[in-house]
Amino acid sequence: MFQNSDVLTQMSQRNAVSPIPIHAELTTQEAADRLNVSRLYSIEQIELREIPYHKIGKHRRINFNDLMVYKDRIDLSIAQGLDEMVAISQELELYE
Repeated sequence: MFQNSDVLTQMSQRNAVSPIPIHAELTTQEAADRLNVSRLYSIEQIELREIPYHKIGKHRRINFNDLMVYKDRIDLSIAQGLDEMVAISQELELYE
């Protein structure tokens, strides 16, 4: 999640920042928008139980905090994968 300094940094770079209460419930489209993925992909992750959700009637709702936990987990996985790629490239002496 963003800290105050992160928000100021984003704003100084002219990036849009929208505050949202931590207890907010998001639709699948809102969750997808926050993750920069398609709605169908977010639904797939929900159905795979990667993102916790609950239903209100027939509509899925995702707690904002649960979505941020998922995002942090995915971001960490991506960073680890990139680190591994760099290490392999260095072992193979692909860097000059």
